[in-house]
Amino acid sequence: MSPCKITIVLLALLAVQLYAETPVKPVRVFTLPQAVEYATRHYPAVRAAMERRNAARAGVAVARDNYLPRADLMWQLDRATRNNVAGTLLPQSTIPNPSGTVVDTSTQSFWGTGEGMQVSWEPFDFGYRRATVQSAQARERRTAAQLELTLLDVQTAAADAALSVLAAEQSMHAAQADVERRRVFGRSVHALVNAKLRPGADASRADAELAAAETREILEEENAQVARARLAELLGLAGTAVEVAPGGLLDTPPPTPVTPAPAASHPLAVVEQGRVVEAQARVKILSRSYAPKFNIEAIGYGRGTGVNGNGKPATDPQQGLLPDTPNWAAGITMKFALFDFASIHSRKKVEQANQRREEQLYGQTLQTITGRSARAQAILEGARRVAANTPAELQASVDAESQARARFHAGLATIVDVAEAQRLLVTAETDDSLARLSIWRALERRSSAQGTLQPFLEEVERADARANAGAK
Repeated sequence: MSPCKITIVLLALLAVQLYAETPVKPVRVFTLPQAVEYATRHYPAVRAAMERRNAARAGVAVARDNYLPRADLMWQLDRATRNNVAGTLLPQSTIPNPSGTVVDTSTQSFWGTGEGMQVSWEPFDFGYRRATVQSAQARERRTAAQLELTLLDVQTAAADAALSVLAAEQSMHAAQADVERRRVFGRSVHALVNAKLRPGADASRADAELAAAETREILEEENAQVARARLAELLGLAGTAVEVAPGGLLDTPPPTPVTPAPAASHPLAVVEQGRVVEAQARVKILSRSYAPKFNIEAIGYGRGTGVNGNGKPATDPQQGLLPDTPNWAAGITMKFALFDFASIHSRKKVEQANQRREEQLYGQTLQTITGRSARAQAILEGARRVAANTPAELQASVDAESQARARFHAGLATIVDVAEAQRLLVTAETDDSLARLSIWRALERRSSAQGTLQPFLEEVERADARANAGAK
């Protein structure tokens, strides 16, 4: 054996060994309710919405903390030249800087210390803090509704993806059955051509029809793989092989009456209503902003300096390292930004315009939800009518295909007649297998339009239970 052939054999053996050692990823199988539950617990968008709600909930506590008094503690030690104002302190906002006479122009320095605590409390604010708390509470309610809306969106997407997987698999099975029929028919055509009972063009046409059917089969297999990948992504399992157990989803669900839910209870409407309330709260905050600010204040502090009362340096060079002169003060202060009226008024007009915009968007949202619910009901009714009609379509197509083949073998029909009958049959098989899934998809859309997927999931669980009982 030549060295080239030996190398090829060794590479082939190495490739086989590596392939054998590659771990095969297990396939995760979910029922539709399991897929929805798994997506609810693991999809990142749900976790992000939860954290937004937690942040808004903490924001309410932050707004309420404004009712508490403020206390500032301060201590400092400095050394400065004594030609500054006696008792110099570094810049700060707690201990007041008392004035004094200039000692002299000497650059001699001395110690200075200060420590103290200032307490301030705003006893009343004309409703400003209450308005900020209400704004924070409105934001919390809106983020909680946003979480519910995110959950609904993720659940709907997961359910729709699971149904898409089943639909793609049903189409793939119909394509595979079509390929097998055409392959069997093609062998019989070739036998007739070889026996000189049919022209060679019939064999070529049979081969062309088979090749076209195989192409459709490949495309349907591709669609099924794409649908599974999409489902894995929604489950937070991107890159993992997933399958959907059909359970009772291939059966026709019984009619179930539903009580229409008010559009205002839909999570999307609740979110938009929350935006309106938030805008109202911001207007209220601005309405309470143009008012005096009153603060009750008290301060206690101690001072130490290396300069005596006569302005001369102390004989002890360490004097001033500790505060030895206590002081206290208490009172009430009032601040009023007199000329802020114009800017507050302009900002209030902006927020009022935002409020009116949110109110219009809320009305539009109600219209959208109502229209979506009506469309879902119409789609459901149409899907049930289609599902009632497809069995007759399928049976007629089966009979037509069987008769066309029989007539072809009897020399009473052409291969074109058989190809057309087979094409009608695969269409009928696909329509019949997808018709029942279309009912389930319409039920899912109707529940989603109502604002909760729970009725749909309960119906799926009942169908799975019926399928399991029938299998036993």
